[in-house]
Amino acid sequence: MLIEIILGLILLVSVIILWKVNQGSSRGNNLDKLLEEKHRAMIVDINDSLNKSSDRLNKTVTEELQSTRKSLNDLQLSQQEALSKIREEITEKIHKTLSEQGKAQQETLQNSLKNTALQLIASVETLTKSVDKRLEAITGKVQERLDEGFKKTNQTFISVMERLATIDEAQKKIDGLTTNMVSLQELLGDKRSRGAFGELQLEGLIKNILPPDSYSFQHTFSKGVRADCVLFLPDPTGTVAVDSKFPMENYQKMFDVKLTDIDKAKAQKQFKLDVKKHINDIASKYIITDETSDGAVMFLPAEAVFAEIHAYHPELIQDAMAKKVWLVSPTTLMAVLNTARAVLKDVETRKQVHIIKSELGKLGKEFDRFDTRMKKLADNIRQAHENAQDVHITSQKITQRFTQIEKVELEEDSNNVLDFEEKPMIAKENES
Repeated sequence: MLIEIILGLILLVSVIILWKVNQGSSRGNNLDKLLEEKHRAMIVDINDSLNKSSDRLNKTVTEELQSTRKSLNDLQLSQQEALSKIREEITEKIHKTLSEQGKAQQETLQNSLKNTALQLIASVETLTKSVDKRLEAITGKVQERLDEGFKKTNQTFISVMERLATIDEAQKKIDGLTTNMVSLQELLGDKRSRGAFGELQLEGLIKNILPPDSYSFQHTFSKGVRADCVLFLPDPTGTVAVDSKFPMENYQKMFDVKLTDIDKAKAQKQFKLDVKKHINDIASKYIITDETSDGAVMFLPAEAVFAEIHAYHPELIQDAMAKKVWLVSPTTLMAVLNTARAVLKDVETRKQVHIIKSELGKLGKEFDRFDTRMKKLADNIRQAHENAQDVHITSQKITQRFTQIEKVELEEDSNNVLDFEEKPMIAKENES
C-alpha cells in the first residue's frame, strides 16, 4: 500500500514537472534555470524518499521475520519446558506406580511415556515445518512486492528522465561546466594547488602558440612586482602583463546543495568581492607607466568561472574594463594569443620586406654596372670581330701575292694595289 502511494506521488510530481516545463518554455532563461533546479531537487527528494521508504520496508520485514523466529523459538522452548515438566510428572508417577504395581506396569508406563514423547516430538516438528512454510511464503510475498515496487520505481524514473531529455540537451554546456567545476573541486583542494594549476595551464597555452622571444614567465618589473607572464608585443601595444587568478572557493559554495539559500547568497557576495580584489590588484601592480601597456590580462583557468562572471555579474566586467583589466578564459586566451602571433608575424614580415627591398636596390645597382660592362664587352667583341675579318682579308691577299710571286706573274702596279687595299685596315687600327 505504501509503495502504491509513493508511486502515485511520483506520477503526480512528474505531471506537475512536465506541466511547469511546458508552461515555462516561453519565459526567460533565468526562469528556465530556476525551474530546472527545482525539478532536479524534487527528483532528488523523491529518490531519497523512495530509498528511505525501501529502507523502512526492509527494516520492517526484517523485524517481523526476527519477531516470528523469536516467537517460534519461544514456543519451542515453552514446549520443551512443558515436555520436561510432563516427563518429570510422569516419571514421578511411574516411580510411584512401579513401587505399587510392579515391573509389568512399569513397562507399560515406559511405553506410554515413549509414545507420548514421540507424539510431542512429531507435533513440534509439524509445527516447525508449518511455521517455516509460512515464513517462506511471507518472505516470498514481501520480496515479490519489493521487486515490483523497485521495478515500477525504476520505470517511473526512466520515464521522467526521458521526458526531461529535451531540457538536459539544452543544458549540456552548463552541465559540462558544472562537471568541470566538480573535477576541479576534487583535484584543487587548496589555493596553492589552484595557483600551480593556473600557472601551468597559462604556460602551456603561451608556449604552444607564441615564439619563445615574445614572452617571459615570472617576470619582475622595476618596482619589484612579479607577474606570472609578460607578453612582448609590437608597438603601440608594447609589454602586457598576464596574471593567473583562480577564485574557486566561494564559487563552489554558490552551487553547494548542502548549503542554505542564505549561505549561497553570502558565498555569491564574497565571490564578487574576490574577483573585484583580483582586478584591483592586477590594475595596481601590473599597469606601470612607461614600462607596460595601459592594460593587463587576468587569466581565469576555469571556463565555468569565466561564464559565471559574464552571465550573471556584468558589473564586474564593467569594473574590469574601466580599470583596463581584460578577463580571459583558456578559450578566449587562445584567441588573443593567435591574434598576437599574427601581429608578430606581420611585423616580422614587414621587417623582411625592408631588407628585401634594400637588397633588391643593391642588386639593381649591380645589374646596371653589369649592363654597362656587358655593353663594353659587346663593343670590344664586335671590334675584335671586325679586326679579325680585316686580318683574314690581309692574310688572303698576302697568300695570293706569294702565289703570284712564285708564278712570276708580277705586274708593275701590283705593289700599288696592295698598298691601296691595306690603307682602310691601317686607318681602322689607328682609329681604334
